[in-house]
Amino acid sequence: MAVFKDLVAIYLIVATVSVSWVEARFVVEKSSIRVIAPYDLRSNHDGAIGNFGVPDYGGSMVGSVVYAEKGSTGCNPFDGDKPFKLQHLKSLFPVLLWWVGVILALVGFLLWPQVWNGQQAGAAAVLVVDSMDEPLITMDSPEASSDADGYIDKIGIPSALIERSFGETLKAALKKGESVVIKLDWTESMPHPDQRVEYELWTNSNDECGLRCDDQMKFIKSFKGHAQILEKGGYTLFTPHYITWYCPQPFILSGQCKSQCINHGRYCAPDPDQNFGEGYQGKDVVFENLRQLCVHRVAKESKRSWVWWDYVTDFHIRCSMKQKRYSKECAEDVVRSLNLPIDEINKCMGDPEADVENEVLKFEQDSQVGRGSRGDITILPTLVVNNIQYRGKLERAAVLKAICAGFKETTDPPICLTGDLETNECLERNGGCWQDSKANITACKDTYRGRVCECPLVNGVQHKGDGYTSCEAVGPGRCIINSGGCWTKTKDGQTFSACSESDLTGCRCPYGFLGDGHKCEDVDECREGVACQCKGCSCKNTWGGYDCKCKGDKLYIKEQDTCIERNASKFGWFLTVVVLAAVAGACIAGYIFYKYRLRSYMDSEIMAIMAQYMPLDNQHQNQVVHHEAEPLHQDFKLLQCEGSVTEQNLQLFWVVKAFEERGISRTDGTTDVGGAAGPGRSLASLLAVHPMLPA
Repeated sequence: MAVFKDLVAIYLIVATVSVSWVEARFVVEKSSIRVIAPYDLRSNHDGAIGNFGVPDYGGSMVGSVVYAEKGSTGCNPFDGDKPFKLQHLKSLFPVLLWWVGVILALVGFLLWPQVWNGQQAGAAAVLVVDSMDEPLITMDSPEASSDADGYIDKIGIPSALIERSFGETLKAALKKGESVVIKLDWTESMPHPDQRVEYELWTNSNDECGLRCDDQMKFIKSFKGHAQILEKGGYTLFTPHYITWYCPQPFILSGQCKSQCINHGRYCAPDPDQNFGEGYQGKDVVFENLRQLCVHRVAKESKRSWVWWDYVTDFHIRCSMKQKRYSKECAEDVVRSLNLPIDEINKCMGDPEADVENEVLKFEQDSQVGRGSRGDITILPTLVVNNIQYRGKLERAAVLKAICAGFKETTDPPICLTGDLETNECLERNGGCWQDSKANITACKDTYRGRVCECPLVNGVQHKGDGYTSCEAVGPGRCIINSGGCWTKTKDGQTFSACSESDLTGCRCPYGFLGDGHKCEDVDECREGVACQCKGCSCKNTWGGYDCKCKGDKLYIKEQDTCIERNASKFGWFLTVVVLAAVAGACIAGYIFYKYRLRSYMDSEIMAIMAQYMPLDNQHQNQVVHHEAEPLHQDFKLLQCEGSVTEQNLQLFWVVKAFEERGISRTDGTTDVGGAAGPGRSLASLLAVHPMLPA
């Protein structure tokens, strides 16, 4: 969060000079002022942010209001060394040694002297009370003058204008001796919609316009590094702008318009040295402004928009008016040194002598008119952040704070979280957020605007909860991170956890423990009688389990909660061997019986079939005709391949084999078998009867 100051004193100065403006020059940018004490004055009010000093964008300040009886106008310096600070410490908050006061003033037309004098007297902020009942207006910084020079830039405290009725209420309470405590809040003074800040700087290439031009160039040089880091990282979108005006039609041909304008009086700038006859002319400034705009456009097209900062600073150093080098030739040398395409830049600039509109400068004139929440651009320099005109001095740290206040919470770039810009609230009591000190995990996220309590994502594991009192790891892998926030304990070399990978959320005590998962206690299974209940068993409780021993030399089986003999007897082994031998013998006998019984059965079946189809002569009974066995093997293999080796097919196969051994052809219907011939006795007839046989 931006630096937070607690209970600083606020001093009240009353003046008799009225202040009034005929017309506001800017849209009024406001801060919030809340009365905290006394209780009956609690209320919220607006304050118009002064256009000098340093508003604490994104931050707040709590302080006590003190009324200064002497020197109430604040127009003159106060006596002593920071008298308001000393008075505050002695009367109101003597133990708060670090905090100083805020001045509340009712003043006249010059406001910056009161703020300066209040700062010198030890004030931390200045509130200015309008002497008229009118809407709030912006306190502008003065034009360049010898009185203001040296003071405006040194004002480092915020200031705001408040309505007369509110100021009178505060003064009345202070005169009664009441302690008035208020909170000045700038947290919502800067819009912060998303993770990217868009800002503009309305500037000028002229370096002969006095203190303001010097301060402007000093800011550009000092802020260049920050701007380029933010732009390269994609955190910001920066756009430079340049103010021009047009010459009235009746004066276009006048010498003044010709010397100060280009494109026939359409775009003009004041003469740098206010001498129309000598030195540089206003049109030289307009032309260089146009070049700087085109440098940004061309660089942006090549995704190097931050080169604009390099060009502007280098041009000021190498091509200064004071050195009489403010020229086109010098500018083009700078362009070449930055490796920018001169032809494209010249094309973008167009012809300054042509009687036509210039697209780039026409856009600039249109952009000067305020739109939405942004007012008209009327003075230089002007900074616009997220379409809100920045109030305060143009200084590196102050502007960076305003830009950092424009980021949405938790999207701040690292440069905004440095110690010189904000205070890390997470360092004190963890910001009041949830924290797991064992795993070094916290829900506190530091942002420029203040801490945010948000459950974190750690090593791919998301935590869910309110961020303040609880955050629980959910999803796969949650048990890896501090056991998912569940109970876990290691004892006697054993580790138990209430976090289960099978559960995406929640905690559950493991077997042997009882509890809610965040606290688990060991269960005494022996005392509870839930285990080791077998006859003759002895039970001993252990952490997370139990030991059960059987009587004698028996072995305990945990699953059945029973005991068995550890070693078998000799008789048992002998009986086992006998049983195994008997089983093996029965298997062998069964196999032999099956083999020979099947062969005998097959032979009888073949003989029966052969007797049915043909009479066999005794003279041929002993005749054996030898044939090649290969066809039979092929037929048998064919039966195997076709999956047809059934009992029926096997029988038929042996029939065929027997016929062929007796000289009967498989296809010859006239072959003589045993003196008998004819198709009825041929193998073909058998095949016809039994089609499953191989042909």
